[in-house]
Amino acid sequence: MCGVVAIIHCEPSISSYQYQGEVQGEVYRALLTLQHRGQDAAGIVSYDFNSSHFYEEKNLGLVSQVFNKENLSALKGRMAIGHNRYATVGSDGRRDLQPMISSYPFGVAMAHNGNIVNYFKLKELLKNNHHIQMLSHNDLELILSLWGKAYLNSEKKIGPFTFARCTQALQYLFETLVGAYSTVGIIADQGVIAFRDPSGIKPLCFGKKLKEDGSFAYCFASEEVALNFLDYKFERDLLPGEIIFVSLKGEFHSWVYPKAPVKSSCMFEWVYFAAAESSLEGRSVYGARLALGEKLAIKVAALIALSKISPDIVVPVPDTGRTAAIALAEKLRLPYREGLMKNRYVQRSFILAEQNKREKAVELKLTPIKKEIEGKNILLVDDSIVRGTTSKKIISLLKKNGAGRITLALSCPPIKNACYYGIDFPNSSDLAANKMNALELAEFLGADSVVFIDQDDLYQSIYNNKNKSGLCTACVSGNYPTSIECGEDFALLRENHRG
Repeated sequence: MCGVVAIIHCEPSISSYQYQGEVQGEVYRALLTLQHRGQDAAGIVSYDFNSSHFYEEKNLGLVSQVFNKENLSALKGRMAIGHNRYATVGSDGRRDLQPMISSYPFGVAMAHNGNIVNYFKLKELLKNNHHIQMLSHNDLELILSLWGKAYLNSEKKIGPFTFARCTQALQYLFETLVGAYSTVGIIADQGVIAFRDPSGIKPLCFGKKLKEDGSFAYCFASEEVALNFLDYKFERDLLPGEIIFVSLKGEFHSWVYPKAPVKSSCMFEWVYFAAAESSLEGRSVYGARLALGEKLAIKVAALIALSKISPDIVVPVPDTGRTAAIALAEKLRLPYREGLMKNRYVQRSFILAEQNKREKAVELKLTPIKKEIEGKNILLVDDSIVRGTTSKKIISLLKKNGAGRITLALSCPPIKNACYYGIDFPNSSDLAANKMNALELAEFLGADSVVFIDQDDLYQSIYNNKNKSGLCTACVSGNYPTSIECGEDFALLRENHRG
């Protein structure tokens, strides 16, 4: 799960136009709003029409650590793309960082969010059949190579850039790649491109704003929060299998893959990953989390009625458990207390790349407020349980500080199955709920009981009781939106290629 952004400032007459704007500054600020989507690394690539040159800056670390006034000012041009990295394929090494640039055709830079399930199979195919050697372990390089190869093969010559040839090449990708890939890119001297995989697994939206000189600027981003912060008017989400190209002159082109299957947006975006202030597919993330909390309250109320639990207070696990906890407390008319305070300078523990990093982060991340929890039976609300690392340490921390009985309530069904689309659990054996039922989980975590919502609750909360399709729930249901024939190989080879 990563964050991507692309911005282009259009100008109807570009022949003598000397751009003096700050696209790189806009991309930088957009990446700051998307920092929650990836904390391993950040990068920006810009393109300057006047010098016919790509400019690049990327490195390990947070956005504020990678960029400064000096290196940002060197990213010239009026179109740029940016990326926040959350490592799933590839190591933490610099060669695997995004965006990436290819010299052919025309010169192309891209950044994407997702995972290609058949990455290793296609990588070997390119090497053995087409003598193309990958220089990184990042699946974006595969996307760039396949798109360039397909574009050049479409007429056996480069010729002028056309949107028709571009879509023809991307249609080949849609029919070859298996997995999730919401992608943004720059085509040298032409414009900005954005496309979403045919299942629409990862989010991608775009907005538009009128500049003072009467021309338009476009912004494509993983989440609406980036558009809002930069004062772009939200237009819409890209459709599954949609390709959008905006030229330097402001010409807007769109094409949708006619064989796109039923949309399968990742449910984990609403549950955990997306910013609460964003909306995805027309559904407020904050509103969905409130609804999840209300559904969870019904499950908890049933246990209270049977005298199986008797909580005194509701305590959220900050930050993503907070919204559901508020709704649950209101529904059950229980006191809501912030029993755990978060250190704002520690990364999100779940998205760290290695288990030992996650465990250290949990130790630093949360501090208990002893006076609020001492002697109290606690209804502890969190968004989900994946490996169990965070939950186990939090429960131990609460009990060390005098908590009584602890019920762990989760606003997501049990996560039992591997994700191959960009969430960092490609091995089912790593998942706590894959191996244990609720009673066993409670014993493992040190809780007195554990309660989950069910899959119907998930659908109804996210789609506001209007729709029971359109979500990828593979990690809880086992129903994958794409073939996972290469899934086990992907999981094994991924571990061997992670630095």
